[in-house]
Amino acid sequence: MSNRKLITRLAAAVLAATMCIPAAAQEKFPLVQGDYWEVTGVDLKDGGALKYAEFIASEWKQNQEFAKSKGWVKDYKIFGNVHAREGEPDLYLVVIRENLVSGAENDKRGDEFQAWKKKTIAQMQAESGNRAEYRTILSEELLQELKIR
Repeated sequence: MSNRKLITRLAAAVLAATMCIPAAAQEKFPLVQGDYWEVTGVDLKDGGALKYAEFIASEWKQNQEFAKSKGWVKDYKIFGNVHAREGEPDLYLVVIRENLVSGAENDKRGDEFQAWKKKTIAQMQAESGNRAEYRTILSEELLQELKIR
């Protein structure tokens, strides 16, 4: 038997043997991809904590509850940076999503959100800009949760 035939038969035997290994015995990566966490770091200006807390407890919460009712977000959270160092945010606003959407789906959701708010994009942008008097956005991150198998 030639070396070529021997190698071919040996490769076929190895392939057949590996196909008989149960799925449970096959090696898997120990981490599984989970939800996406959008994290916004917010710096509060001196004297602005109450005003921003009022915004979060009213309008921001209403916006998140609307998105949650539509199934666009799974949850949302607010974290305070208890021992914030120089240059670090005072608050972290977190929105948790199961997946990311296409541009077309994002546009569709934006239109639906705008109709629900009964405001133009220009009005919403002006309101966001007005919050600059008592807060500054320091960072925006998109994290993906990794779960252990």
